[in-house]
Amino acid sequence: MNLDTVKSINDIPIRLTDERWYEHILVEHPEMSGHFETILSTIENPKFVLRGHKGTKIAVVNVGRIKWLHVLYRELNRTDGFIISAYIKSGYNENLIIWQSDN
Repeated sequence: MNLDTVKSINDIPIRLTDERWYEHILVEHPEMSGHFETILSTIENPKFVLRGHKGTKIAVVNVGRIKWLHVLYRELNRTDGFIISAYIKSGYNENLIIWQSDN
């Protein structure tokens, strides 16, 4: 079941399913429990998008002085995509930037 859907920078609907939220993100990254809305807004308004593995993308926003929220997602086609995971890291790999916000 889909908990919510937002649009990526490519205007592709990206789903957050209950399985990904409850069985992966909250289990593997319990620190994300209060960040549901932030995860969704990161897909819609990232500071950067990084190239992930095997065609995935990683939307990134700053959530603290040196903390960056990474939301891993896949765009399947022009009308569908889904969030894979979300986690916070102390930085990001500048060499993987494929898109950057003007703001």
